[in-house]
Amino acid sequence: MEEGRRLQRISRTAKDPVRLRRAIVVMMSAQGQSVPDITSLMQVSADYVRDVIHAFNEQGFNALDPKWSGGRPRTIGSQVREHICLIARTSPADWRITAFSTWSLTKLAEHLVKQQVVSAIDRVPTCSAGLPSSPLPR
Repeated sequence: MEEGRRLQRISRTAKDPVRLRRAIVVMMSAQGQSVPDITSLMQVSADYVRDVIHAFNEQGFNALDPKWSGGRPRTIGSQVREHICLIARTSPADWRITAFSTWSLTKLAEHLVKQQVVSAIDRVPTCSAGLPSSPLPR
């Protein structure tokens, strides 16, 4: 009985959509809904429903919380990142490049590889001030 009230409270107040969806799946299962009914109402797979129910049975309410991992480790260190941002805030003319007046991400990435700031780059890091839309005044 207490479990049901707690699931209802979570389903009303959860701000995290993953926690909310998992709570609703468990609550529907506790109310006797079949897995196919839950999948059609919640638009999730049967495997997802079974995984959530099994995890809840084993771990209790901790199973409702998403387990976010840290993601991919950084490949560019903070010093190199600062160097990239410094270059991005300058005008291409400062590097004796006259073909264009502002950096595009593609041109900046090519320049960074050519200057051996990085060996290869697939994504230019976000600088706190961002890239200027026009060259910075001197």
